[in-house]
Formats: sequence, structure tokens, C-alpha cells
Amino acid sequence: MTQDAPLLSVRDLRVTFPTRQGSFQAVRGVSFDLGRERLGVVGESGSGKSMTGRAILSLIRPPGRIEAASMTLEGQSILDLPERQMRRIRGGRISMVMQDPKFSLNPVMTVGRQIIEAYRLHAAAPRDQARQKALEMLEAVQIRDPERVMDAYPHEVSGGMGQRIMIAMMLAPGPQILIADEPTSALDVSVRTEVLHIMDRLVRDRGMGLIFISHDLNLVAQFCDRVLIMYAGRIVETLPARDLHQARHPYTQGLLNSLPRLDAPVSRLPVLARQDSWRDGDPLSPHADTALPGGL
Repeated sequence: MTQDAPLLSVRDLRVTFPTRQGSFQAVRGVSFDLGRERLGVVGESGSGKSMTGRAILSLIRPPGRIEAASMTLEGQSILDLPERQMRRIRGGRISMVMQDPKFSLNPVMTVGRQIIEAYRLHAAAPRDQARQKALEMLEAVQIRDPERVMDAYPHEVSGGMGQRIMIAMMLAPGPQILIADEPTSALDVSVRTEVLHIMDRLVRDRGMGLIFISHDLNLVAQFCDRVLIMYAGRIVETLPARDLHQARHPYTQGLLNSLPRLDAPVSRLPVLARQDSWRDGDPLSPHADTALPGGL
């Protein structure tokens, strides 16, 4: 575990939406630090994983509301920044890869034009230099014949290639943190492994921090350094990824027990029995001062 100052520090993050029944908190008091590591965020659909990632980048629009005791990027507060300042941070210092490239890439712009636009927005480089950077990034994510792909439209590439294009676009400006929201859920196993290998190499080579949002516990255990388990908008357990299968919280244990195993087949998988106490905190829930950054 590194003793360096964290890249990102979040304390008591809350995301609230008004409803007819009153205010609904999608994220409730989340606190964690991110170092130069691969941090997994795991939980069921609706647990607040993606909402946490979007809140870090101030991508929650009214009437949604973001509140926190503090949220700092390398010691600089990024909470309640004016939109103009936040735009410089998005992509430039923190990038986010969305779940499905079909909905993230502009269908009427070529791949090359989109990467060039993303790079020039933060680097203010001349167009020929930006084009060369785009080609280098496509090569970095192992895309063959990048010149051809530069002139292709998103619908002309496969899902795996589209995801690699998204990674290239998000990493072109040289951010310090990458938030990857279910980046491999729509990919087959062989392509998924390739995309994870590319992402891992780029993050390690650049000394970045990675927030890897997923519902796949086995994948997170193999790929990440540390894991946050979320339930109903809260972090209920934090532990090293290598120790995920020895988790102590009953929610994490329930998720693990719900996974099918080839080495231990059963006639019926157990159903997770939820407890009301998990929603309101638990002795195993991490406090702000115990969620420390880990090193690669």
C-alpha cells in the first residue's frame, strides 16, 4: 500500500433526486480515496456504482443534487466548481469510459474526427499534430490499420473495436484518472480479456488511477487491486481484491454464493436474503479514515 497522497479523495458523497414520495438518495455518504491503483466498485444494479462515477465528474443534472463534505483531485477541491472549470477537468484530468460505445460515440462523425476533437479540446494542438496523436492512440489500443479506422464511422466497427476506440479517445488528453463503467459487459470473453489487458497496460505505464465499475465479482477479483462493495447507495465493505472471496459482510458473501461454480455444482443457487440493517450502515462499513489508497 502506497503512502503517497491520493489522486482523488471523496468524503460523504450524496446524490439526491426529488420524487413524488419525497427525496431519494441514490448515493448515501460514500467516502473513499483513490491512489495510483485499480479500484473496483461492485454491487447490484441500482446500488449507486455508476451514479458515484458520474457525480465525481458533476454529470448529475438538475433536479438531481450532488453534495459532499469534500471532493478533491490532488488536493484541489472539485466540488461545486463552475461548469467552465469542470469542463477542463472532464477528459483533461478525469476521463470516463461508458458502458456501450454505440451510445457514446457520435454516429455521424468519423472515429478520427472524434478523437481529434477530444484531444484538441484539452491540448489546444494544431490539427496535424492532433491527427498524429489520434493515430498513436489507436495503435496503443492495438487497432490494426489505424489510418483506415480513422475514416470509419462507429457503425462500421465491431463492439470490441468500438470500446478500444473509446479508451483511446478518453486517454488521448493524458488524464490522471480513468473511470470505466462496465467497459466489458457487452463483449465476448476473448475480446473482454484483450480490452482489460490494454486498459491495464495503459494505466500502469502512465501511473494513473482507475475506478473500475462492474457487477462481475470474479473479474474484479482478478483485475483490480482493491474493491469497494456497494449496497443501496452505501459502501458496506472495502477489502483487497485478492481477499474478495474471503469477504466478511453478509451482502458480499451473498453475492459470492449466488455465483455458479463449475467445481461445486448445486441444483439451485441461493437467493440473497437482504437485511434492513445493510441500508443504514453496518459495523463492517468503512469509515472515511480507513478507506486508504492502495498501490499497484
